[in-house]
Amino acid sequence: MTTRPLNVGFISFRFEGTDGVSLETSKWAQILEEMGHTCYYFSGVSDRPEHRSMVVPEAHFRHPEIRERYYRFFREVVRTEEDTAWIHSRREFFREQISQFIGEFNIDLLIPQNLLSFPLNIPLTLALTELISEKSMPTIAHHHDFTWERKPLIVNSVGDYISMAFPPDLPSIQHVVINSEARHQLARRKGVSAKIVPNVMDFENPPSAADNYAADVRQTLGLEEDELFILQPTRVVQRKGIEQAIELVSRLNKKARLVVSHASGDDGYEYPRRIRDYAQLLGVSLLFADDIFDEYRGMTDDGRKIYSLWDAYPLADLVTYPSTIEGFGNAFLEALYYKRPIVVNNYAIYATDIRPKGFKVIEFDDYITDETIEMTRKVLADKEFEIQMCQQNYELANRYFSFNVLRNKLKMLLDNAFGTNNY
Repeated sequence: MTTRPLNVGFISFRFEGTDGVSLETSKWAQILEEMGHTCYYFSGVSDRPEHRSMVVPEAHFRHPEIRERYYRFFREVVRTEEDTAWIHSRREFFREQISQFIGEFNIDLLIPQNLLSFPLNIPLTLALTELISEKSMPTIAHHHDFTWERKPLIVNSVGDYISMAFPPDLPSIQHVVINSEARHQLARRKGVSAKIVPNVMDFENPPSAADNYAADVRQTLGLEEDELFILQPTRVVQRKGIEQAIELVSRLNKKARLVVSHASGDDGYEYPRRIRDYAQLLGVSLLFADDIFDEYRGMTDDGRKIYSLWDAYPLADLVTYPSTIEGFGNAFLEALYYKRPIVVNNYAIYATDIRPKGFKVIEFDDYITDETIEMTRKVLADKEFEIQMCQQNYELANRYFSFNVLRNKLKMLLDNAFGTNNY
């Protein structure tokens, strides 16, 4: 018996750019399409195929109206009647939009991405929860973040809705998390069981060799020939711990530039200012390069080249990843994929879900030590040692975090939802 093809509906706040949710959605969709299914997208902003997408601007957490209410809900402890009326009005609006999406594309399976776990747009999540319940809609809820993981979300005026729908416990929903701690906390706090599907990279297919387009990346970054290119491939937000990368570069006592690839995100400008000041204080050459790197290659309006982040990795002498909190760690897998040495803070999920696999990296626990500096210098000075380390890491990553791992886990989830061969 052949496998019945499904129409799969991904739904989230946005499907665009290089954030972890959008990247992992692309990987899931690629595997599902290879399995013979067709993927569709509902979101507030989208860079997915237009003929398979339904874009509702109000679904995006950056929509002005949604953003204004979000700030009110998570800065106040009392909700007004007008706030409640707004939630229900918008909930009805989103019910109509999601129903149209399901009907127009004849959706068989919904895969909400972070929408049922992270309260960035409460009426959207409420609407989706109600529809899943009413339709007994087969759903794989892919959770990347939870309310209890973010300190600014703990005090709020919407605890009743969070208890009800973040995430909802419904018979037709299979819950998926990206690490073991999330699975434990979800069971303890909500009584909801979940399966772990880690973030992955296509380790079965190594990256292609660098081409001429990226040949001038170092020149564009202003790097001199004898200057080390140290890449911090993250946004500029406090939990990324960029101070530690600055200290590392300072203590190496080598000619080097720390290049931060992404913009500051939604956390304001205080932290980027602190990072600039700290780098200046320690005499570290720091470059915010979010105007140089993007998801895809392209050109600026004034004719300057824009590079993909994948152009940066092969040319980096070292990757720094000093995060204090991560749901998993896409940048870690990316560094391994491009066989680059990486400096990693021993953050909780790395310690429990990644480190035990046996990866050889430069580690530190919360602060840079003399041992961290010595190991970094050894890696930078001994090319043979670096190559051996990176090759071993690649082979381990192929075993534990490859597309084949994702393929097998998705097949299991589909079998649970529809039976063998989706019948």
